[in-house]
Amino acid sequence: MKTISFDGNNVYDIPSFYDEINRVFMANVDWRLGQSLDALNDMFYGGYGEIDGDEEITLIWKGFEKNREDLGLELTKTYYLNKLQSPSIFNIELIKENLAELENGTGKTYFEIILEIIGEHPNIKLVPQ
Repeated sequence: MKTISFDGNNVYDIPSFYDEINRVFMANVDWRLGQSLDALNDMFYGGYGEIDGDEEITLIWKGFEKNREDLGLELTKTYYLNKLQSPSIFNIELIKENLAELENGTGKTYFEIILEIIGEHPNIKLVPQ
């Protein structure tokens, strides 16, 4: 089983999260993953970067609890509010719904969405540190 170490101590917002993702997972390819949850999900399917198809991976996530806060409630609210500024690009009704759920305590933070994405890949064993 391959072990990959992600250093969340380098993460404090969405751009720095993807910087670390690219440093760790895309080091041996000549392009970078964009700041997209869909792209993150695709990357975990493997086939490019450090994951070869559905090979089993132990993903050690250092700074896990720090990142829970870094990518938490306030960042996620800002993330959705920024999307509302681009109605021609994003599904505004869905964004408003996500924002309302977040504000009433039933929605997921950016961090929780990342965990959900990782959890959809049974070949990846997450080890929080």
